[in-house]
Amino acid sequence: AYYASTSFMDAQIGRVMDALKRNNLEENTIVVFFGDHGYHLGEKGKWSKAYSLYELGLRVPLIIAVPKGKAQHTTQVVELVDLYKTLADLCGLPKPSGIEGHTLAPLLKNPNADWNFPAFALVDYRQNTGKSVRTKEWHYVEWDEGKAGAMLFKHPDDPHELKNLAEDEKYAKVVAEMKALLKKMP
Repeated sequence: AYYASTSFMDAQIGRVMDALKRNNLEENTIVVFFGDHGYHLGEKGKWSKAYSLYELGLRVPLIIAVPKGKAQHTTQVVELVDLYKTLADLCGLPKPSGIEGHTLAPLLKNPNADWNFPAFALVDYRQNTGKSVRTKEWHYVEWDEGKAGAMLFKHPDDPHELKNLAEDEKYAKVVAEMKALLKKMP
């Protein structure tokens, strides 16, 4: 059922893109496709991603099609909160102030552009607060400011987040840097 719903959605996006082309609207239309994070399918012993701070539970699909844009892929870490500023930028609207996020326009031009903005996540589960910060190389998670546990994973070396490095003394400096980033969480 999960595969069927994904395949169905893929086909519908194709229909939308074909209709834009058929009606000569593709040259002045920006299409943004994003979704929810779906379900765990038993990975990490979980079925719900509602309280998961693993990468698998935080990642969502994100596709942005811009007029005269070419198909490309980036491995940069971005947040959905970046979409408002991105669309304002792409549409030539005044830069919005007082909101979170960064325009993704530089990455649409060059998927390898410098990008040093971490992604944050926050969940409350059974009176515990979990926070996560993800950079290009690291994913750090802590529950109740580390009192209820912490996890550190190195990406892309450990894409399935199987080796927790948080307690390894070799990574104490990285843990301290990631904790400092968490304190900057909006």
